[in-house]
Amino acid sequence: MASDGVPADVIKSVEAVTAHCEEVECNVRDVLAASDPDVLAELPPLDRAYTFLTLAKAVSTLYTLQLRCRGESPEYHPFKKELERLELYTHKVEYFINSSKARPTTKINAVAATRFIEHSLPDLTPEQRSEMRNVSKGQGTWSRSQEARGNKKKRKHEPSGKPSVAVAAAAFLAETSKELFGGGNPGEQVEEVSEEGEIEHD
Repeated sequence: MASDGVPADVIKSVEAVTAHCEEVECNVRDVLAASDPDVLAELPPLDRAYTFLTLAKAVSTLYTLQLRCRGESPEYHPFKKELERLELYTHKVEYFINSSKARPTTKINAVAATRFIEHSLPDLTPEQRSEMRNVSKGQGTWSRSQEARGNKKKRKHEPSGKPSVAVAAAAFLAETSKELFGGGNPGEQVEEVSEEGEIEHD
């Protein structure tokens, strides 16, 4: 074709476009094969909407390329309204995707967290280790210490059947401060440490 007056760079560009079109055709076939109605029905609504949006973008891009290859500008074609509509739905789907990412998707295992704390502190006494195990089971002095502190500051949420990590940590701090300061009110010691940011040694 170069002998017919077609520049070599144009031929190279045409060959690249042809290769890309063949690749897109294979990918579109795979996507369409996976877009079985029964399969889509099993997807969550957000994933299903994202799948339809991806297909719509692919078809719109291919049609836009076809218009440009025919020398028509998508800006002045009636198809532009469909592109604007597609952009609107893109913003909507992205909004819901970002909203779903902001929501907590996991719950902390209080038993595993307590076990981790227990193994991270090798100097615990047998009584403290036993208390940590009781905390992971929803027993022990954590409930009494939380009740005492609840009289000073009203809790926003009522405790559930299982202790949270914050409750387990508060119980551990209460027992540790009791061991360090040799008695007294462990709840007050914990509050003093948390407010001042450091432990005062006698």
